Amino acid sequence: MLRLGYTKPGSWASFWAILTLVGLVTRAAQKTDVGGESTGTSINHSQTLLQRLQELLRQGNASDVVLRVQAAGTDEVRVFHAHRLLLGLHSELFRELLSNQSEVVLQEPRDGAAVFDKFIRYLYCGELIVLLAQAIPLHRLATKYGVSSLQRGVADYMRAHLAGGAGPAVGWYHYAVSTGDEALRQSCLQFLAWNLSAVAGSAEWGAVSPELLAQLLPRSDLVLQDELELFHALEAWLGRARPPPAVAERALRSIRYPMIPPAQLFQLQARSAALARHGPAVADLLLQAYQFHAASPLHYAKFFDVNGSSFLPRNYLAPAWGAPWVINNPARDDRSTSFQTQLGPSGHDSGRRVTWNVLFSPRWLPVSLRPVYADAAGTALPLARPEDGRPRLVVTPASSGGDAAGVSFQKTVLVGTRQHGRLLVRHAYSFHQSSEEAGDFLAHADLQRRNSEYLVENALHLHLIVKPVYHPLIRTPK
Repeated sequence: MLRLGYTKPGSWASFWAILTLVGLVTRAAQKTDVGGESTGTSINHSQTLLQRLQELLRQGNASDVVLRVQAAGTDEVRVFHAHRLLLGLHSELFRELLSNQSEVVLQEPRDGAAVFDKFIRYLYCGELIVLLAQAIPLHRLATKYGVSSLQRGVADYMRAHLAGGAGPAVGWYHYAVSTGDEALRQSCLQFLAWNLSAVAGSAEWGAVSPELLAQLLPRSDLVLQDELELFHALEAWLGRARPPPAVAERALRSIRYPMIPPAQLFQLQARSAALARHGPAVADLLLQAYQFHAASPLHYAKFFDVNGSSFLPRNYLAPAWGAPWVINNPARDDRSTSFQTQLGPSGHDSGRRVTWNVLFSPRWLPVSLRPVYADAAGTALPLARPEDGRPRLVVTPASSGGDAAGVSFQKTVLVGTRQHGRLLVRHAYSFHQSSEEAGDFLAHADLQRRNSEYLVENALHLHLIVKPVYHPLIRTPK
């Protein structure tokens, strides 16, 4: 048995000599031919080794360094008897810090000091249990001490819990910005866009920074009941944050006023504190909205440009723009449904409806995989298996009547998940305007598995949204 003993401070050559010796012994054991066998038999006692490393940390046996971790702003100090070799194995910073001293004082934020025992345990055992509130302090420690594997692991944990609706997206967004973690920042933005209704009604909304708000408001993939809900959420944020007038006016100009019916616009102008304070900054947009509702889109487009985002609906959950669809036992067989949407957001089109037929197939096979019974030589070929298919969703208009003249349609399908009693959006699939289906719809879903992340109590929760778009067929005269 090879015994690793004490390594004197500064003698890292001995440390690397030990690692080299361990590697040589391991390779020699792997090459040994026992009883004439061409390959050896694996003997795996790694779990026993992990248990002994945990005991080494817990009992402090043969420790050669002392870490005194002080929570910033307090007299609280946590003491850890550790081993220079194991700390330096994971962290270049620890290796340099402990090269010529055996006791150090580490100043950490309170939340970092509270989880330092988990951080040290990871350095010994390569595993830890993370809670939501511990993700940022653990990631911060891993970043500070250069433990890249833990950095990646905690970042993956945060992104996974955002997708499931469990993570504090606003707080994690601001942390990602401060650390330059672009992947986490984008994940937070996407979650917030898809679940803005839920976030705007929570305590997190008050923590949204002006920078984050400016990132969210221009997006067309925001999921809300309607544009009026977004206006009220913005007004509530303005009342709490009280930003400078320029910030408030820029935010108010991001509202898509043509998407709000005229009767509701009148009420906003009469009752909104935000419009009473900043009304002149959006007066031109309100006039534009009233003009848009007063005429047919075709007539309006003869005089004004309708290609801007102001005339494109977001992902509205209101009945005028789509319908929910819950499919129980979705792996069982094909299903179909139908629903109606408003032809367009203009007040001129408020009474016009388009009927949509929807087909869901859990095991649709592309042409390349469909059964072929014999090849050119008459040899029988195997049938494709049902599991070779993939889910398919097709949305088509019931008719192509004149009501849809001058309008094309963008279709979006939201897939929900349940978290803490709330139904949140986990995935969104968009159709090309000329297509009747989303090519990647549930491409990686296993609907046979009852605990699939795509299912809620063995049901697939969808929300179908149709957004009318005027500009493909309408041209504004120059």
